[in-house]
Amino acid sequence: MRFESDRKAIVSWCLYDWANSAFALTVMAAFFPAFFTKYWCSGADTAIITFRLGMGNTVAGLIVAVLSPVLGAIAGAGRAKKKFLFMFICLGVVMTSGLFFVAQGQWLFALTTYIFARMGFSLANLFYDAFIIDVALPRERDVVSSLGYGLGYLGCGILFGLNILMYNKPSLFGLKDGVEAIRISFLSAAAWWLIFSFPVLFFVREKRQVGRESIGTVVKTGLGKLRAMAADVSKDRNMLFFILAYWFYIDGVDTVVIMAKNFGLSIGLPMGVLMIALLCVQFVAFPCAVAFGFLARRIGAKTIILICIVMYILITVGGAWVLKTGTHFIIFACLTGTAQGAIQALSRSLYSRMIPQDREGEYFGLYNTVGKFAVILGPAIVAVANIGAYHFGLRGAVASRCGISALAVLFFVGGLLLLKVKTNGITPCTPLRQGEGV
Repeated sequence: MRFESDRKAIVSWCLYDWANSAFALTVMAAFFPAFFTKYWCSGADTAIITFRLGMGNTVAGLIVAVLSPVLGAIAGAGRAKKKFLFMFICLGVVMTSGLFFVAQGQWLFALTTYIFARMGFSLANLFYDAFIIDVALPRERDVVSSLGYGLGYLGCGILFGLNILMYNKPSLFGLKDGVEAIRISFLSAAAWWLIFSFPVLFFVREKRQVGRESIGTVVKTGLGKLRAMAADVSKDRNMLFFILAYWFYIDGVDTVVIMAKNFGLSIGLPMGVLMIALLCVQFVAFPCAVAFGFLARRIGAKTIILICIVMYILITVGGAWVLKTGTHFIIFACLTGTAQGAIQALSRSLYSRMIPQDREGEYFGLYNTVGKFAVILGPAIVAVANIGAYHFGLRGAVASRCGISALAVLFFVGGLLLLKVKTNGITPCTPLRQGEGV
C-alpha cells in the first residue's frame, strides 16, 4: 500500500498499537484477571471476585473519564500531545512492572496497582489516537486505523504466545512454576510496551503553533476550548448520536475484553483453554481488522460497525447460556476476534472525519472520555448482576452467566443510536486513485 502521507510516520504510529496491546492482552485480558482470581483473591467466592474486579475497572474508568477532557483540551491548546503521551506511557510501564512485586493474597494492593496501570494505558491512548490527524489524510484513515489495530493484535499475539509457553513450560526458561511465569509476564508486557513506543516518540511529528505559551496560558486556553467544544457538540445532533452510540457499544466491547477470562474461570474452564482462546482472538482479529478496513471503503464504516454490533449481541447472549466447553469458548473467542478489531478501528477513523480540523486534542479527549465513562458502566453491570444473582441464591457459574448476558443491552442500544447517525455529510473515505494502490 502506498500512502500520500509520510510512510515512516504511519508505520511508527501503527507500531504503538503493537506496543501497548501487550498490556491490553497479557495484563488486562489474560493474566491479571486469572491471577487476581487464583492468586490474589485465593479462597473467595467467584461472585465476590467478579464484583471486586468489576468495581476496580469501574474506578479506573471513572478516573480516566474525569481527566480525559481536561487533558485533551490542554494538549490541543498547547500542542503537547507527545509530552503527555510519553508521561502516561511511563506511568503505565512502571505500574505494570509493579504487579511483579505484589504478594499472594494482597488483592487490594494488586487492584490499586492495576488501576494506575490502566490509567497510563488509557490516557496514553487519548494522545495516541489524536495523532492520527497528524499522520494520515482523511481518506487514508480507515486503512491506517485498521492497520494499527491489526498490528496491535499481531504483536500482542506473538508476545502472548511466548507468555503461554513460559506458563506451560516454565522449566524451559529457568522458572520455578507457572506462578513465577505469570509474574515475569507482567515484566515482559511492560518492556514490550516501552521498547516499541520509541518509534512514535521519535518519528511522528505533531502540528505546532507558532510561538511558545506558558503553562498557565495553555491551561486557560485548553479549558476555554473544552467549554467551546461542549457547546458545539450540544448543537450537533449527528455528533451527539454518534457519541451516545459509541458510549454504549464500546462499553460492551471493552467489558467483554476485561471480563471474559474471569467468566471462563467462573464456569470451570481450565486456564490452558482460556489462554488458547485469547491467542486465537489476536490472530483472527489481525486479518479481520485489516480486511474490514478495506471493505469500509466500499460499503462504509458505519455499516461495518453495525454488522459487528449484531455479532456482539449474538456472542454475549450465546456465550452466556450456550457456552459450556473449552471448544465452545474457543469458537466464541474467534467470533469475537472477527468483530473486535474492526469495530474499534472503524469507530476511531469515522470519528476522526467528523471532528473540526485543528481541534483534535480536545475532541479526542471527548472520544476517550466517552469510552472510559462507558467502561464504568459495563463492568458495573457485570458486577451488580453477579452480586445480585449471588444474593438471590444463584452461585458461581449461573451468576456469571447472568452478568455476561446483561451486556447485550449495551450493544442493542448502541446499534439503535448509530442508525440515527448520518454519514452523507462526512468526508468520504473513497477508494485510492489509480496508481496509489498496492
